[in-house]
Amino acid sequence: MQETQEHPSEAAGQAQGPRPVLIYDGDCGFCGYWARYWQKLTHDQVEYRTYQQAGADYPTIPTSDFQRAVQYITPDGHRASAAEASFLTLSHARNNRIWLRLYRSLPGFAPISETAYRFIAAHRSACYRVSLLLWGKQHEPPRYDLTAAFFLRLLGLIYLSAFVSFGVQAQGLIGSHGILPLTDWVDAVAGELGTQRFWLVPMVFWWNSSDLAILAVCWAGAVFSLLLAFNVVPRISLLVLYGLYLSLFYAGQVFMTFQWDTFLLETGFTALLMSFARVPGVWLLRWLLFRFMFMSGVVKLSSGDPNWWNLSALTYHFVTQPLPTPLAWYAAQLPSGVLKFAVGCMLFIELCLPFLIFCPRRLRFCAAIGMLLLETCILLTGNYNWFNLQTMLLCLILFDDAALRNTALRRLPSPREIRPPRTLNAVAINALGILIVICSLVQMDQRFGGDPPAVAQAVNRVIEPLHIANAYGLFAVMTTERDEIIVQGSYDGIDWRDYEFRYKPGDVTRPPSWNIPHQPRLDWQMWFAALDDPQHLPWFSHFLQRLLENEPSVLALLKTNPFPNKQPLYVRAQFYEYRFADSQEHAKGQFWQRRLLGLYFPVSHLSNN
Repeated sequence: MQETQEHPSEAAGQAQGPRPVLIYDGDCGFCGYWARYWQKLTHDQVEYRTYQQAGADYPTIPTSDFQRAVQYITPDGHRASAAEASFLTLSHARNNRIWLRLYRSLPGFAPISETAYRFIAAHRSACYRVSLLLWGKQHEPPRYDLTAAFFLRLLGLIYLSAFVSFGVQAQGLIGSHGILPLTDWVDAVAGELGTQRFWLVPMVFWWNSSDLAILAVCWAGAVFSLLLAFNVVPRISLLVLYGLYLSLFYAGQVFMTFQWDTFLLETGFTALLMSFARVPGVWLLRWLLFRFMFMSGVVKLSSGDPNWWNLSALTYHFVTQPLPTPLAWYAAQLPSGVLKFAVGCMLFIELCLPFLIFCPRRLRFCAAIGMLLLETCILLTGNYNWFNLQTMLLCLILFDDAALRNTALRRLPSPREIRPPRTLNAVAINALGILIVICSLVQMDQRFGGDPPAVAQAVNRVIEPLHIANAYGLFAVMTTERDEIIVQGSYDGIDWRDYEFRYKPGDVTRPPSWNIPHQPRLDWQMWFAALDDPQHLPWFSHFLQRLLENEPSVLALLKTNPFPNKQPLYVRAQFYEYRFADSQEHAKGQFWQRRLLGLYFPVSHLSNN
């Protein structure tokens, strides 16, 4: 796994003296197409000539041989033809030498290659048309300098969203007076794990878990995110951002258990590899996009949920998803036939298009367009913070510089970086890349119900705390009803007032709002809490205790505080079923219908909490 292309000056320096010659049929469109591509790939290390021009210089080679196959002739006169000649030519391009090794060393590879070559040679016209269709008229070796520059800048903005979003909530969630104080958790884990904690739970908060340290990590992350967005010390920024967000991932406890958090960690780490070795990093990011999209489709069908199999999932999704957007109500009014067709399209995009990621460039473009369309539809109807934006960003890696050359992005400079020694670069990137692939394959195999080799599972367990390779799969089981927890407080246990959250449904006349790319952690946890028993959720009782105390940092997470002057004596949580309002109610300004189901959490006060 190394860079695809050498710098032209390096190649020219290596090409001094006699060069091998590749002779091809100048009347064959297919031969000329790929000869021009190979010439750009190998730079000055191979001379390319048509047999119509060079045939007279090689009188011992019959014209029929030139017409039958390409001929590779070394400076000392050694000749090879057909598939062997092709692999010898490609061996002069870095990252393509593996084909010649396979040809010479792998049993069966040479005869299969020669058979394939003869088939292509017999159907040159058709293969030429296919080449034009899949790669385009102006085919050239892919470069990713422009793509990487734009990707890293936008990744900086994604990181910025994540750090700022958590930073404005951190004190209420994990501060010393928050719902789950970080200092308490640090002490408990340190006592349980001892020195193992430094590897099993890697984070900077082992040295300082104060409120100031929490804020310092969040806002340092914001600063380095901006440095990355402006292409300032990108490698250092990527490394620091990964370390800081990994620290927040553990420190956030139950509030940082979402797939987009591990998704961001893996993307950030792989982007760091890409900043050292462009092409391996690009392929690792494509592998990440494949796993994320494909496994999202696999878990839906493998769960056995009939709502995916009968294509009715979207009948429920728009109303039952955690935080709908204002457009979700309109999407839910679409005819059932349209919604079923949309589910079918989504499953096709998630299960089929990901395989095009590894295909020639124009098929990759088709995959990117399909995935971008899906993510746009999700983004319009559901608030999923930066999740969809990050997935759309990964789709950028399916394009190369040639695809972006005619856009405004061409003005972006390539990321400034100091290249490490070539050998160290290759060894480190190859080792980390192989490690990520192995661990991700282990996780995929386990998702399919397999039993990977014990050694592979052990390796996966060792690096699992770093979250550089993760398992993915979204909405495996569709929620068909929306139950909401309405938290209330009272001075006397008779007159109850509702606590309104910033984003989750509450008042039936308040429409959903947009919060992309912000991630309201408490609002999301309330959605999951409605699916569980409160006795299994220690954080929920802690939350109610903070409300009884009128704790400012926790109340800041809410939209309104119904007790601004004096803390309530009692709190409770009611359970409601919510549905979208019908068309007539919606026209009158009502967005939700709700029906009381019962008590979710009993009446509590400070003396018995």
